[in-house]
Amino acid sequence: MEIWINPACSKCRSALSILDEAGASYTVRRYLDDPPTEAELVAVLDRLGLEPWDIARTAEAVAKDLDLKTWERTDATRAQWITALAEHPILIQRPIITADDGPAVVGRTEEAVRSVLD
Repeated sequence: MEIWINPACSKCRSALSILDEAGASYTVRRYLDDPPTEAELVAVLDRLGLEPWDIARTAEAVAKDLDLKTWERTDATRAQWITALAEHPILIQRPIITADDGPAVVGRTEEAVRSVLD
């Protein structure tokens, strides 16, 4: 499995602790240093069953600069959102965990992190 983290994020550190305690094998991706491509974002969103605005951090400074909260959330604007997330990875909610067998979650809660362990 792979986990996209920001090491400064307490939710990310918590998720790593849960995975370590469970003895899970995983790869860490520091997505601010190694941003996902638009294609990777599309694939992860498909696995999550979410739209790009569902994983956007709208309180970030760059989100305010882009006026992200005013963007439409439609099929017509989906590509615009994905481009913004790829160009400004700080906007991506974290941590995102993708299991090798298919499931993916935004691991903001202990329950969500544990759900990929089953």
